[in-house]
Amino acid sequence: MNRRAPKRILYPRHEARQTGRLRVSDLHEIFWEESGNPDGIPVVALHGGPGGGSSPEMRRFFDPERYRIFLFDQRGCGRSTPHSELRENTTWDLVDDIESLREHVGVSQWLVFGGSWGSTLSLAYAVTHTERALGLVLRGIFLVSKSEITWFYQNGASNLFPDAYDRYVAPIPPAERDDLLLAFHRRLTGDDKQARIDAARAWSRWEGETLSIKGPQTTPPRFNEDDFVDAFARIECHYFVNRGFFAADGWLLEECRKKLKNVPGVIVHGRYDVVTPLSSAWSLAKAWPKAELHIVPDAGHSSMEPGIVDRLIQATDDFAVRFAAKVRA
Repeated sequence: MNRRAPKRILYPRHEARQTGRLRVSDLHEIFWEESGNPDGIPVVALHGGPGGGSSPEMRRFFDPERYRIFLFDQRGCGRSTPHSELRENTTWDLVDDIESLREHVGVSQWLVFGGSWGSTLSLAYAVTHTERALGLVLRGIFLVSKSEITWFYQNGASNLFPDAYDRYVAPIPPAERDDLLLAFHRRLTGDDKQARIDAARAWSRWEGETLSIKGPQTTPPRFNEDDFVDAFARIECHYFVNRGFFAADGWLLEECRKKLKNVPGVIVHGRYDVVTPLSSAWSLAKAWPKAELHIVPDAGHSSMEPGIVDRLIQATDDFAVRFAAKVRA
C-alpha cells in the first residue's frame, strides 16, 4: 500500500557563525549574518514586509551541512540602522544592498530565497542581476500590483476577515476610508506620535491576524510590539504608496517573462492565502516556464504552515543536490 511520506520539518536550530554590519550609504547600515557550512552552497534569504526584519527561524529552511546561509535586515528594520527610516529606502536600494553584501562576503552566485515581500525582492534582484542567481525558491508571491494592494488593504480580504478588518480600519475616520492606503500613510509619516503608533498597531495587526489559515488566534507576538510595528507599518506603507518603486503596474511580471527564461525556480503558495492571493503565483508560473508551482491545499500565507514548510524544504534539499557539483567546481 502506498503511503504518503511524512511532511518535512524545519532543520534544527543553529547559531550564526559570524555577524557584521555593512555601510551601504551615508545614511544606512545593514546588519547581516552567516551560518551553516562555510564551504556549502551560498544562499541569501530575504525577509518579508518590507520592514519585517530577519529571524533566526529563517536559517532552518536550509540543511546547515550543505548550505552557507546569509540573512540580513533590510534598510530601516531589524538591527539595521537608522530604525524606521524611509529616506534612501526603495526596492532598488535594497537590490543594490544584496549585491553589496554578495561582493562583501566573496560569493559569485547564490540561491535566492524569499517569501511575501521577500519574493518580490528576490524577483527584482534576479531580473536585475540574473547571472548571480543560481535559482529561486519563493513563497507567497507578491508582485505589488494595484489589484493585490486593493484586495488586501482596501476591499477583498475584508470579506473573509471582517472581524480583523474592523480592528484594522478603527484608527481611520469613516470619511477617509475610501482610500485607506493614503489615510494610513498620512498618519504613519505625520508628526502626531500617538496617531502614528495607533496606525502602526492597526496596520500590522491586520496582517498578523490574517497570515495563517487558522486566523487571528495565531498572530505572531511581534505584531503586538511597538518597536516592530512602527518600522513594519511605515516601511510597508511607504513602499505600497509608491507601488514598489516599479516603472508601471505589471512591470515586474513582464521582466520575469523576459529575464528568467533560464533560471530554475520553485514557487510555493497556500491555496487559502488571503494576504497574497494565489492568482499572483499562477500568473508568475505562466510567465516563468522554468519554475515549478506547488499549491499547498491546506495553507494560508504563513511560512510556518506545515504544508508550506514541507514544500520549501523539499525545494532547498533538491537544489542542494542539484548545485553541489557546480559549487565544488
